[in-house]
Amino acid sequence: MAKEKVTLTLDAEQLGELRTLVGARSLSATVDIAVAAHLAKLRHLQAVDEWLAELERDHGPVPPETLEWAAQVIDRWSASEGQASRRAG
Repeated sequence: MAKEKVTLTLDAEQLGELRTLVGARSLSATVDIAVAAHLAKLRHLQAVDEWLAELERDHGPVPPETLEWAAQVIDRWSASEGQASRRAG
């Protein structure tokens, strides 16, 4: 896979902690893995949005309680993903 060098501005405290945690391992590789995981999450959320839009086109407005339920499911999923990544780090 092709690589491209970029300049990023990151939170100094988080960057310091990341450097401490990755130690001698590659900071670039670690950030690349984190970006890949975040992209996967964004693609998943986009797919959910597209599915909801399709439901509305085919069946009319999605009831508010269904949207609230879906938001809660996504919030729980996001929280569990965050806990899993903190445990893996």
